[in-house]
Amino acid sequence: MVEVLAPAKVNLTLHVTGRRADGYHLLDSLVMFADMGDRIRVREAEESKLTVTGPMARGVPVDERNLVLQAATTMGATGHFTLDKHLPHAAGLGGGSADAAATLRALSVLTGRPLPEAPETLGADVPVCLSGVSARMRGVGEELSPLPGLPRLHALLVNPNLPVLTAEVFKRLTKTDNPPMPEEIPQGLDRAGMVAWLARQRNDLEAAAIAAEPVIAQVFQTLEVTPGCQLTRMSGSGGTCFGLYMDAETAHAAQGRLRQSQPGWWSKAVVLGG
Repeated sequence: MVEVLAPAKVNLTLHVTGRRADGYHLLDSLVMFADMGDRIRVREAEESKLTVTGPMARGVPVDERNLVLQAATTMGATGHFTLDKHLPHAAGLGGGSADAAATLRALSVLTGRPLPEAPETLGADVPVCLSGVSARMRGVGEELSPLPGLPRLHALLVNPNLPVLTAEVFKRLTKTDNPPMPEEIPQGLDRAGMVAWLARQRNDLEAAAIAAEPVIAQVFQTLEVTPGCQLTRMSGSGGTCFGLYMDAETAHAAQGRLRQSQPGWWSKAVVLGG
């Protein structure tokens, strides 16, 4: 058996810089990974089968719609897959893509087969999730520039337990030719310097996501008033938002307060790095 972590992917920035003739949007995004996520376990088997467990298992398909089984098909491999689901669905945390990437890594170890050359065919976030390291992601997700010198960040991830469909968000996007991030992302910043730099960047999908699901605005408002919160932003196409804090104690204290005020929401204090 092989077990692999599928860490949550967090878009600290997401600039929409254009749109191709085929309809795909061009992005410029700074991605880091959390120290928690889903887990994939794979055992050898002659036919593929998927079992889903964990606190977020409800509603997860176990047929070919699931990217775990699609990743197995891409690898030309079979197995008994167990997906231990901890990330909320359609949450802007790359859950399905992270699961697919973890499946590819697990099957490569189990079978000795090489990883696929074009993992983006499974989804735009699969290449960065397969790399598993902090990176600048451009194009439609296939252009990656690793950023190993970034400081670790303390964050609180919050999702109102309401799926936000990426297609619905992009449908409401009114401007697609926004400026990219600066050409050079500064290296060697301390945590405070990094947060200050991030504050000058954007997620161009926030307004569209709020138009699709207005509760996201409430998530922002709730995060902004937690003591010690330095910056709030949405990850990906939503609806997970995050707050950044200077230390783990403050992030965990914010999580405690939020779980009291919004017990129906999903929240998790994490360290971002990778």
